[in-house]
Amino acid sequence: MQPSINLRQAIEQRRAARAFKRDLIPSVILQEILRLGLQAPSGYNLQPWRFIVVRSLENKQKLRACASNQRQVEEAPVVLICCGDRRVNQSDYIESVIELGKSESAINDAYADFIRSSIPALFEKHTSFESLEAWINRQTMLAVAYLMMVAQSYGVDSCPMEGFVTTQVKEAFKIPEEVDVCCILAMGYAAEPFKQYGGRFSLQQVCYGETYGEVLEI
Repeated sequence: MQPSINLRQAIEQRRAARAFKRDLIPSVILQEILRLGLQAPSGYNLQPWRFIVVRSLENKQKLRACASNQRQVEEAPVVLICCGDRRVNQSDYIESVIELGKSESAINDAYADFIRSSIPALFEKHTSFESLEAWINRQTMLAVAYLMMVAQSYGVDSCPMEGFVTTQVKEAFKIPEEVDVCCILAMGYAAEPFKQYGGRFSLQQVCYGETYGEVLEI
């Protein structure tokens, strides 16, 4: 399975799809999108993301009712409910991450001990984030971005969506209290109307040199 376009083309061509054709995503392509998308980085490799893959019409209709009746939810052949699990700071989960790293020869005993002490401290002090939910959202959205880019490289369009009622989604899809719903990602093959390129601000407007507000010169 090789992508039909390269990374640069995928980044430049990606648009949020406003409507989808009924064409299904071949299973082998969907599996590869998920596999490669989950190669995204995460703090301490905790991988807190969880994805509910919704494909049945009944469940898409149920999700659409929780998402301001947006048509993409029902039209897209695949819709991901993108979640983040706040329970990744529990000791048994940390041990599973350590064992995974050891199986890949990426973690030795000394580093394992470092992880065991550092992760609880990170979530207790959380000096770089206001809440555990904020940290979980950061990590999960990294994976969502990967999924969108991989999908585009295989010719599969996507639409990240925030217009939903969290409590309704969690109840309808039996999502535990400790799991946050970060976004909904509809995937498939775009149909008209196509969303036009809205432009991006220049590097000079959004990138600074050395300190905030300083002109960047490259």
